Amino acid sequence: MRYLRLGAGVQRKAAGLALGAAGLWLAGTAGLIGWQAWTSWQNRDMADRAAALAQAEVRVAAERRSAEQIARDVESRQQQLESLFKSHFGDDPEAARALEDAPAAARPAPPAAVAQPAALQQPAADPARRVKLMDARQDRLVAAMTQAAARRTARAEAALLAVGLQPRARLAQGGPFLPWRAKREDAPTDPALKRLEATLLRMEQVESLIVALPSGSPAVGMQTTSGFGTRYDPFNGQRAMHAGIDFRGPHGSPIRSAAPGRVSFVGVKSGYGNVVEVDHGHGLLTRYAHLAGFAARVGDRVDSGDTIARMGSTGRSTGTHLHFEVRVNGAAVNPRRFLEANPHVLEVKADARERVSGRDATV
Repeated sequence: MRYLRLGAGVQRKAAGLALGAAGLWLAGTAGLIGWQAWTSWQNRDMADRAAALAQAEVRVAAERRSAEQIARDVESRQQQLESLFKSHFGDDPEAARALEDAPAAARPAPPAAVAQPAALQQPAADPARRVKLMDARQDRLVAAMTQAAARRTARAEAALLAVGLQPRARLAQGGPFLPWRAKREDAPTDPALKRLEATLLRMEQVESLIVALPSGSPAVGMQTTSGFGTRYDPFNGQRAMHAGIDFRGPHGSPIRSAAPGRVSFVGVKSGYGNVVEVDHGHGLLTRYAHLAGFAARVGDRVDSGDTIARMGSTGRSTGTHLHFEVRVNGAAVNPRRFLEANPHVLEVKADARERVSGRDATV
């Protein structure tokens, strides 16, 4: 057996090499582990970023869909406003001119485009810009409608004053109080919309009263034989109040309703004989007396000029004639101020009736 003897120097060198090799191995292992850890972290970070990006894209898409829906809702409201404008003021030249002054983007779209707006055909258009344009159009429409309604209301009030009615007095209304449990968003909150709502309501009330004025002749072509006011009673010769106007004509002549309304009474009243009464709303009532027969029943809806009875001489009467009364809130007033209304009043009434009829036809 042979023994190899290594000197101390050799042993130190060998130990140093071994330690160096071990150190390199440990460093390499640590570097590999670190690399693997860094790579794993980087992969996780990239995955997190990708997930965050995907979530952001989903959120952006949802927000865009929400903005798109808002734009569509605004455009839908715009079409409703334009329809409302046309139904109320389609033939109003001043209201039409008010819209002509609007910029092109704020003008109502032509009929074909209203049916299918270009903005709705191109969902990629900027919803915020569409909403801004629609806001401008709606502001213009609301202002024009408010001004037009105020003008029409003023004309109707002037016509009512001309026949002796006070348009500023509270119009007859009533009924039980039933709270309106509407959604909060259904009630207008914008001051301009509130003002428009109040102005349209007043216009509807005043113009419906104008339409109800009994200005149509109940006995067309007949001669008046006695007017409204005090006169000598034909039976006893004493002074008495005559609450209407008498029209003389052939027995059985048609008696016509002086305004649209609902037949509220058909029958006999003391002193009047056979009577038909028509309620025109707003406290207005017309009475047709001394009739030979009836052509309407209680509850019938009648229009101005519809035949409701036949002329006769029933009740306290000296001969064939029609006794015609107009009552406002139960009090008799002179029918002449309605039957002989000036042309301006009749023009306002015809215009209001045409507007109401046109609106009802579109509902």
